[in-house]
Amino acid sequence: MFGIGLAELAVIAFFGVLVLGPDKIPGLASQAAQALKAAKRLSDGVRDDLRSGLGEDYQDLELRDLHPRELVRRQLSEAMASEQADTTTDPVDDTADEYDEDYDGPRHRAATPLHEGKTA
Repeated sequence: MFGIGLAELAVIAFFGVLVLGPDKIPGLASQAAQALKAAKRLSDGVRDDLRSGLGEDYQDLELRDLHPRELVRRQLSEAMASEQADTTTDPVDDTADEYDEDYDGPRHRAATPLHEGKTA
């Protein structure tokens, strides 16, 4: 959670009790919980407004999908997946085909039978 471990959280709580006093901590915790609930309601409302405004094609829209880092990550992963799908051919088969097309060596000469007394 935000790079804060259990030890750091305990130190923050300890100094919070020292500075604010034990009588104010429950009230502040309640206010913090209410603020988090209000922020969640606000983000849900924004998401629902975007979904309804964009139409049926975007009903599965999540707000984190609109973050620039997520957009770039999704584009890169789709590009890599399509590139991998395009390169699934066997490079050995392609090389063998090119070799067969370019090579007119002993294969053609050996195909003719040798008669007695003739050498290749």
